[in-house]
This record gives sequence, C-alpha cells and structure tokens, in this order.
Amino acid sequence: MFLQSALLPTNMPTTVSRELLLHLLDTNSLTSWFQPIFSRQNGEIYGYEALTRVREGIVPPFDISKLFSKAQAEGIIASLDMQCRENAFCRAAELGFLKKNAYLYVNICPGTLIHQDHRGGITDQLAEDCGIPKERIVLEITEQEAIKNYDLFQRSIEHYRKRGYKIAIDDFGVGYGGLKMLSIVEPDYVKIDRHFIDELDRFPFKYNLVDAMATVCHKLGITVIAEGIERQEELDIVSQFGIDLLQGYYLERPSPQLSDQCIPIPGQRSEVYDCPDTLTSSCVIGSICKQVEPLAPAEPLMVAFQRFHSSNSLQGVPVVAGDRVMGMIPRMRFLEQHMIGPHGYGYALSRYRTVKDVLEPDFLVVEATTPVEKVVAQIQGRRGISLYDDLCVTKNGKYLGTVAISSLLDAITQKSIQLAKGASPLTGLPGNEFIQRMVVSLIEQKVSFDVCYLDIDDFKPYNDYYGFEKGDMVIKGIAKLIMDVVQPDGNNDRFRFVGHIGGDDFIVISRPHSSQQLCQKIIDGLHHLLPAFHGEREFIKGCYQATDRQGQLRSIPLLSLSIGIVSTEDCPVTSYGELAFLASGVKRAAKLKKGSAIVCNRRGVIQENSSCLAAA
Repeated sequence: MFLQSALLPTNMPTTVSRELLLHLLDTNSLTSWFQPIFSRQNGEIYGYEALTRVREGIVPPFDISKLFSKAQAEGIIASLDMQCRENAFCRAAELGFLKKNAYLYVNICPGTLIHQDHRGGITDQLAEDCGIPKERIVLEITEQEAIKNYDLFQRSIEHYRKRGYKIAIDDFGVGYGGLKMLSIVEPDYVKIDRHFIDELDRFPFKYNLVDAMATVCHKLGITVIAEGIERQEELDIVSQFGIDLLQGYYLERPSPQLSDQCIPIPGQRSEVYDCPDTLTSSCVIGSICKQVEPLAPAEPLMVAFQRFHSSNSLQGVPVVAGDRVMGMIPRMRFLEQHMIGPHGYGYALSRYRTVKDVLEPDFLVVEATTPVEKVVAQIQGRRGISLYDDLCVTKNGKYLGTVAISSLLDAITQKSIQLAKGASPLTGLPGNEFIQRMVVSLIEQKVSFDVCYLDIDDFKPYNDYYGFEKGDMVIKGIAKLIMDVVQPDGNNDRFRFVGHIGGDDFIVISRPHSSQQLCQKIIDGLHHLLPAFHGEREFIKGCYQATDRQGQLRSIPLLSLSIGIVSTEDCPVTSYGELAFLASGVKRAAKLKKGSAIVCNRRGVIQENSSCLAAA
C-alpha cells in the first residue's frame, strides 16, 4: 500500500508540515516504486503494487505514512491521492508495464472516492492516456480509514467495477469496517494486513486468525494476498493455508524498476488426515474424503448425465468454480427431476441447459479438519430431502473432495469402537490414549489451551479405611462432578475435554484462562460431596482416625483435590511429553498445600494466586 515506506534513517523528521506537503504537491516531487506480488502456484510475478516515494534529493528523508496522515488532517487527501495515482500509471507505462503479463495494484483512500473534489472519470482518463487497460488495474481500498457514507461509497465502488477495474481490500483486519467493508465491497482480492503475518508461526492466535480469514475468503471466491512476508517460516505457513498471492521484503523489496524475478515455488505441506488408529490425530472428515472430479457451472447438463450414466456408484458430483464450491448434484434427484421429469420430457428439455441451472441452494460444505462428530450434528440439521446427500469437503475454503453418508457412518462406528476400547472401565471417560491424541492434535493445530491435572489427596488411606467399593464410588462421583462442571448438559466442545488418566488422577482441557474458574467450581462441588463420601460425623470433625501402612494410628484429613494448571498460551509447548512434564511438576507443587489447592504455571514459573487456593 502507499503508506509503506522504504528503510529510512532513525533520525528522520517525526512530523510533516502543511508547507512541506503543499511543496511536494506543487513541485511534483513524488514518484512511484513497485513491489512485486508473486503467485504461489508458479512463483511468477502476478502483479506490481505502486508505492509512493519522494524523489531522491528533494527533501530530507521522512516516513511516507506521515505525509498521508497530514493530508487527511488538512483535508487535501483527494489531491495527494490523485497525484499518487497519476504517478503510478505514468511511471508503470514508462517502465514497459504493457509488456508484462501482470496486474497493476494502485491504492485509493476510501474518502477520496466520496470527496466533493473528486472528479468523475479522471481515473479512466489517466489509464487511457497511459495506455493501461482497465482490466489490468486493481484498485486497493485501504480499510484503515473510517467511512461515514457507506451508500455513496458502495455506489463509487460499483462505478469502478462496471468500468472494468478489479477491486481489492488492503490492510484487511485492522481497519474500521472489517466484515462490513467485505460485504459492501465484495472484492476480487483481500490483502491480509502485515500485522497478522508477522511471526504468525510464533503466535497461535495470529495463526488461527489468518487461517480463518483465508478460509472465509476462499469460500466467498475471493483471492487472498499475504503481505509483509519477511521470514521463511511465515512463507511456509501462508502457503499451507492455500493463500494465493505472496508479497513482502523476504521475497523482494520495492524498486524504482519493474522486476522480472521469479521465486521458488513455496513447498506445500502434504496434509494427511488420519482416523483413530494413530495417536497424533483425531478423526476428522478429511480422513474419509475422496477426490471426485468436479463440474464447472457453465458445463452442459448432459455432461453430468454422462458422468452418472458411466458410473453406477457415483452418488453425487460437486460443482466448483475455480476452487470455490458452488453446489452438489445428487444422483437420484438429478435423474428423476431433470432427466426424466414429471411428464417424461426431462431429457429433451435439459439438452440445452447448463449445470448452474439445476443447482440447489441446500448443500453441505465442511472443512477437512472438522471432527466427524460435528459433521454428524450439522447433517442432523439439514432438511429431509437432502439428508442423505454426499457432502463437500474443503481445505482452507478450497475444494478438496466429497464424503458419502455411508462413509461417515462407518467412521463414526469405528470411532465409537476405538473409544470404547480406550475408555476407563470405571468412569467411562477417555483414557490415556485419547488424552494424548487430544493434546497432540491441539498442539499440531497451534491452538492455545489450558491443561488441568487433578489428583485426589489421601485417596490410598481412604481406600484402605472405607474399602474398595466406596473408593470406586468416590472415583465415579468425582468423575461425574468434573463432567457436570466442565461439560454441562453434555456439551461436546473440544475445548471442554475431560479424561481419566487412571486411579485417582484426571485431566481437564479448557480454553485459555478459563480453567481456574472451572477448577474452583470442582473444588466447591467436592466440598458438598464430602458428607456422602465420609459420613456426617467425620465430615463435622474434618478428619478420621485410621491406621496407616506403618501400623501407626493417625488423623487423616478429608478428601481434597490438588490441581496443577499449565496454559500453553503462557508456556508454549511443542510435544505431549513436554506438557505432561510441566503439568506433573505443577501438580506436585499443589500437593504441598493442605486441603484443596490450585497452582498455575505462568511462563514457566509456578505461581500461587490467592484466588486460586481454597481449603476444603
């Protein structure tokens, strides 16, 4: 975008005066440099973004962003914006842009489009004078400026679109409009702001935001650009997300010339989705997805008929435009309604129709990483007529394949069998294998979460004194208590997971920083269960007398819980073993406290917060 500046000395002026701004405009002291935008598919230059610079030697160097901020404040942004646009067109033409197989990206401030001084048709005139086809110009609308008249702004955007220009939203995610801007502009391109790209490999929150933004845009048929790529790790991740276009200093810096450089095609991770036989992945819909060659919306309807006629096992054909899923053609309804028809004339009537003419609005599209259980819940909400249709699977919003309902039922059955094998026979909760799979899956997805390690204090003497039958009652009672607190009403949420490690140890996984409240509720709930566990007399006394394993009579406190919490947001981990080590250490610190206690690990340091501690 034109707010970007080159590397400048640290002692450059911090402000821009009105006089300097007017001087630069009056003397035409501004020019354009160009930064390439590369295609992820072939590594070639897809386009050039025009960036405003001050001509060398005119004035001491300063931050270009200050120039536009000052113009906005002084009410002369339209004049500055138009001169930058003219410079971009003219300079690109001088450098031989027409010989390049590329687009020219030129920035426009939203306020300029609706400014009273904005002259209609001036952009067309500039493009024609410079000999640049409108179809090869992309107008980047920056999202950082507040828009006061959305109706007028939308009409302005439509005017440019009808003239042949393509539209992009710049700095997406950091401005005033957000999703509202996206819905109004309906852009051809979205450029994810550099703030989210910067070190997204080190910050799980950024990682998931960029993943979500790319997925949404792909589903809407919008081409995504990642700007501000400055490290190989950032390049690798945005490539994994299927982001189409790449820009940043790591690839190539802005230059006063039009570059011809190509970049090596970024390596793309071969995504493998496994079902329950492995510890490293949960069963997701991508694991049972199969590739079915899609149809394009404009293809003749008879092509779909030939596909079904040549394959009796084909139950549905996806319809895809580019990478965007447009719909699904289900076999039975297609043949009955469009090839036979209510009066038997369907075949004749459909000979000149296209695929898009028969698309139904009700079709199901899910991301490849969606657990099969959630897909089943989505299917249950569909209308009866489409309940058994094949569903489409996407990866980051781009078409991947299809899944038949029969395959989904097989996967659910397999998952249920595996769960039954791996569950604790006493509590029915997931055991060590599923706990490990859950944790590894979250780590691989770079999701931040809290892990709570719960241990029942003095359970062995309780078991010896009250007997194994009552000991089993305690284990099952506390398991039910934890489930009631963590997953009320049977809420199946991957961020509300409960597992039984074995014996008197449990595990809880929750969203970051919500675990302390959950654990406090569990401790409070245990206090209400103590009369049933020990009896009223021992509960009133607060202890019971029993002989320990050395034969000595001693006073033993009532059951309590020691809970250690590790937050991966504060203490990043890279493996299940590392997390288990941290959690065990924090739990041991909690065991040193009398009664029930919660101890948290923050940035590798064990901390005891008074609000986290409670005596039973």
